[in-house]
Amino acid sequence: MPLLQEILSFNKTFVEEKEYEPFKTSKFPDKKLVILTCMDARLLELVTKAMNVKNGDAKIVRNAGAVVDHPFGSIMRSLLVAVYELQADEIVVVGHYDCGMSSLDSHSMMKKMTERGIEAETFETLNYGGIDLHNWLKGFTSVEESVSHSTDMIRNHPLLPSSIPVHGLVIDPTTGKLDEVVNGYNHLDK
Repeated sequence: MPLLQEILSFNKTFVEEKEYEPFKTSKFPDKKLVILTCMDARLLELVTKAMNVKNGDAKIVRNAGAVVDHPFGSIMRSLLVAVYELQADEIVVVGHYDCGMSSLDSHSMMKKMTERGIEAETFETLNYGGIDLHNWLKGFTSVEESVSHSTDMIRNHPLLPSSIPVHGLVIDPTTGKLDEVVNGYNHLDK
């Protein structure tokens, strides 16, 4: 059975048997928290369990590496929506050890793109249009530095109130142990 059909078949039973009921909550996070974390499959449930966050407690934003690399990109917009529209009062960036972004190589990725049908002319067109794919597809060498950089980008955003603490953590994807990188309370206006 194709994956989509498997998902839809399961969902039909899920809804018919009202298995959604334990997950009912409002759109506002009970802990007034928004978490930015990585899309790594090992973290799907581990991050929330390790932080004692249950369904309805937090807003969760995910991307490759838990990285904020543009102050006016979709990640920052999502964090601002969580703060202004959904009543989040704290932000936590959670990176993780053994992150795929720490070994991301633009040349290797572009080679894989070519193998899957992306034409060399496409790369040339993007380059001519001012897109530096090698810079855009680069990873990081230190997860702690990346988390610190993302917390700085968020905390110093001109549209984020200075009263919002922005914390930075790194999680072990095997054990769930959290290491503090940035304590956002230390950066609040006193």
